[in-house]
Amino acid sequence: MRGGAMNVHVEANGIASVHLTLAVVDYEHVREIAQGLVRADGITLTPLIFPSIEEITFRFTNNLEWDVSELSFGKYVSLTSQGAAPMVAIPVFPSRVHRHSAIYVRADRGIKAAKDLEGCAVGVPEWAQTAGIYARGILAEEFGVDLSKIRWLQAGVNEPGRTEKVALRLPSGMRCEPRPDTSLSAMLASGEIDAVISARAPEAPNSRVVRLFPDYRAEEARFFKKTGIFPIMHLIAIRRTVLEQHPWIAMNLFKMFEEAKRRCFNRLRDFTCARIPLPWAAAIAEEIAGGFGPDPYPYGIEESRPTIEAFCRYAHDQGVTHRRMGVDDLFPREVRAMARV
Repeated sequence: MRGGAMNVHVEANGIASVHLTLAVVDYEHVREIAQGLVRADGITLTPLIFPSIEEITFRFTNNLEWDVSELSFGKYVSLTSQGAAPMVAIPVFPSRVHRHSAIYVRADRGIKAAKDLEGCAVGVPEWAQTAGIYARGILAEEFGVDLSKIRWLQAGVNEPGRTEKVALRLPSGMRCEPRPDTSLSAMLASGEIDAVISARAPEAPNSRVVRLFPDYRAEEARFFKKTGIFPIMHLIAIRRTVLEQHPWIAMNLFKMFEEAKRRCFNRLRDFTCARIPLPWAAAIAEEIAGGFGPDPYPYGIEESRPTIEAFCRYAHDQGVTHRRMGVDDLFPREVRAMARV
């Protein structure tokens, strides 16, 4: 329920627990939460599983329809920078994706290097889309691209009508033109724009559209080795009124997500049978663990501090946030430190 006293659920054994609704994408590493096999102490969850993040973010940012929700990092940092946002995040990051792969260009425009984007028209689904914030930050800081020399247009990736979800404060000399009448795919196919930066690939003829970085995996590996940045796309947020009533749920939810992720990775490393329908999946998981450490997909603040700090810098430089944000601005004190034995 919203605002007032929270629902209390009484188990069959007579023990009471707080009842929360949770909206999250259908990930392998939250599967056991959805199945009720991994639980948070003192909490009874009603999980709502969605095929993609767009609907979750739209409904939670606009209507706060559930108690706990996966949420775009870009939307969260923007809303929080404007004052007391109606949600508070915990450092659980259900989606982390490197984003050199998110830059698509028309093959006939002579765009061979990042600097070639200067003077071009580039489309984004939303200026505050997390993937775009990272990609633009990388273009600016790693490749010296002057973002103000690009003509930016905003539209839905494959459907018209998409709009920004947060208020922006774009830097002087930079403008992002809304185009609710069309889509990025249509503009890319017609030649109205030269490139697209988007987490979701545009539906455009493959012969006309290529990635700016053809060997994006090598670029992403180089970037990670140099900076330690593993881009966080989404985090888990709790309605502020819920957290204020029961601040202890922040750490208990964190531990629940951590345990579900640990079990998932152990499954993926199991050679006994194919846990996912890909050849050598367990061997690949072992290889990644060897290169990234025992937890290649970390939750928590300290493990991800370089990423969080870089993202806050990118977001502020691009006018997504209204003030420069830091770790203490983003996460409650209940999850800023972990108990050690």
